Amino acid sequence: MNYRHHFHAGNFADVMKHALLVQLVRALQRKEKGFLFLDTHAGRGSYDLTLAARGDSLERKPEWPEGIGRLWGEDIPAGPLDDYLTVVRQFDHDRGNRDALPHFYPGSPQIAKQLARPQDRLAFCEMHPEEEAALADELRYAPHAIVQLIDGYTGVKALLPPAERRALVLIDPPFEDQDEFERIAAAVRDGIARLAGAVVAVWYPLTERARVDAFFTELQRHQLPPTLAAELTVAGELSPLKMRGCGLVVVNPPWQFDGVAKNLLQDLAVRLAQQPGASGRLDWIVPEA
Repeated sequence: MNYRHHFHAGNFADVMKHALLVQLVRALQRKEKGFLFLDTHAGRGSYDLTLAARGDSLERKPEWPEGIGRLWGEDIPAGPLDDYLTVVRQFDHDRGNRDALPHFYPGSPQIAKQLARPQDRLAFCEMHPEEEAALADELRYAPHAIVQLIDGYTGVKALLPPAERRALVLIDPPFEDQDEFERIAAAVRDGIARLAGAVVAVWYPLTERARVDAFFTELQRHQLPPTLAAELTVAGELSPLKMRGCGLVVVNPPWQFDGVAKNLLQDLAVRLAQQPGASGRLDWIVPEA
């Protein structure tokens, strides 16, 4: 299985995804009432960046130096990017790292765990037995957290609606299958049908623009509530990079999230650019009424 996330951990896509995730959690926590955080493709929860060069079969160039490595020693002004970095630096520190470079990077389960309040619940789905076992071990002492060896798309049907009637769903699949976008669109439709006000965030790679645009068209066909797409590119369209950017679709974005996300993306485009043409942008797939 090629997807194992270790050699991708902490890359520019992780930085973008997790920085926006922190802001989504913060937005839902403006209300005192708790919510369910559902991660459909959770992975193992944390990553040792010193192992990042070890693929499943071949040595690979680690990607974190062009992501979290760019930001690690920077003096970032107070705001959303600093909020994310504080979470990541605290996790690294708690794992015992005292070096000048990052060593341990949290996946979305650990980020959610660090941010969760007593009234918030966490549910993590993972299909790969080794990854699920590692995640279960990571979260064995976490209150209000469950880890299930289950297909994440099935998890959307099984775990929504939650008792709290509030949810943040993260769909972040490996994109190994040709029909991944179709499965995501169906899961988004099912999730919103079960809980109309759920905030659903979908990460996707920017490798083939045509497939992404077809995905957006499919989402529009389902007549969803307000839905936006936040995208970060680290190089222009003519770049030879295999993945020159990524995006996060957000269904039911919280109040003022669009402005926060747009500013954050533009900041990251400057800080994480690898070649000319880097950009951060936000577009509405389904505009607000």
